[in-house]
Amino acid sequence: QVQLVESGGELVQAGGSLRLSCAASGRTFTRYAMGWFRQVPGKEREFVAAISWTGGSTYYADSVKGRFTISRDNAKNTVYLQMNSLKPEDTAVYYCNVPKSARVPASDLANYEYDYWGQGTQVTVSS
Repeated sequence: QVQLVESGGELVQAGGSLRLSCAASGRTFTRYAMGWFRQVPGKEREFVAAISWTGGSTYYADSVKGRFTISRDNAKNTVYLQMNSLKPEDTAVYYCNVPKSARVPASDLANYEYDYWGQGTQVTVSS
């Protein structure tokens, strides 16, 4: 059973920074791509960023490019999202996820269908 625990979200002023963490357990994720997503109430969940299992390839939504950085620590089964220059429109619940197969590349995570989501972590950016 895969478990994903997101943390690090809080209330921050516009222009500020936050670092989110996602601890994965249930199996070894060393060779799996991983991604971050976010959702605002009443809207569909959207892709934010993805990273290959080596960390050598990363992908970002246009809305966060140049401001957010995804990284991972395979020894800790943890993926991070460094968020800088935060804007009120970044306010959302942030989730991480991992595909069922290690064969799914990071470039496909935006449109992958996931069976399970963690509880997420709330990020609120005030203006």
